[in-house]
Amino acid sequence: MTSFQIRPLFIVAAFLLFLSGCSAPRSVIHSGKVTPKGEFKFGTDYSFNVATQPIGAAADATTDLVQNLKHLDSVRVTDQVNNLARAALAYSLDPATPSWDFYLRYGVVNRVDVGYKYAFGSHVFDAMFQFMGSTGTIKNPGAPGTYGSIGFQYSHKNSALPGKVLWEDIENLLKYEAHRTDILIPLVFSTSFGREEEMGNISYGLAYSRTWINYTFDPSNFFQQQIDRQDLIPVKAVSEKNSYGALGIFANAKIGFKYAYLLPALSIYYQNYGKYKLLADRTTELKGFTFIPSLGLQVNIGKGR
Repeated sequence: MTSFQIRPLFIVAAFLLFLSGCSAPRSVIHSGKVTPKGEFKFGTDYSFNVATQPIGAAADATTDLVQNLKHLDSVRVTDQVNNLARAALAYSLDPATPSWDFYLRYGVVNRVDVGYKYAFGSHVFDAMFQFMGSTGTIKNPGAPGTYGSIGFQYSHKNSALPGKVLWEDIENLLKYEAHRTDILIPLVFSTSFGREEEMGNISYGLAYSRTWINYTFDPSNFFQQQIDRQDLIPVKAVSEKNSYGALGIFANAKIGFKYAYLLPALSIYYQNYGKYKLLADRTTELKGFTFIPSLGLQVNIGKGR
């Protein structure tokens, strides 16, 4: 009988459309023009994180294997068993999953705004500094031209596996836990539609992200065979720290008039996640591309409107 396999995570995500996403927010919807002093922006953004290498890692796990291992008193670690550990780790590093967030931004002073985003599991804080272009408003426009800004974003979260499909069984079987901290540094340039982005803008630029992850595997009934011997010994718990960087490009648009806008966006990253320790002294390496399309709604309010 042919075993049923976990399909690539973009199929799994179809079952999670209304659940919280587990990826750190890396969709860039900023303009090169920051929020004018005294004004607010608030909105929501729906994105989809599609990571090529973790998709492949997840496809190596099978439902039959997980179900069989659940009912064993002792488990011998094989390459198939470590495929489950690799899939769990890959999901924490960069899952293919939808994400829905809400955010608020405020113009603190000319050329600087700050923001808070709740990304259903992640609390995200950021600030942007505008180094190029006008700081005017629609009512008091400045000189036309290109806007430019640079920002810093911070987020932290427990990177639990989703409680559906097979992930919960894998997490319990391997006694797996992970925590991650992320930063994002976007460099944004934009061109206005109308005076001072009255009808929106088109933006583009580069982004660098860095992720620090702590993870553990601590199964109590897993065993490995000693080299040149027949007897089995308990598998030692794995507790590791690692980090990886990613470089990306992005483009987004803001389309509307004065107060309300639609924000389509696309970000593309490449990252070498590095080498990670699995069970029974095995290791794995992961690298690949991540594609993040998104669509949002933004509302602007304040005296400058």
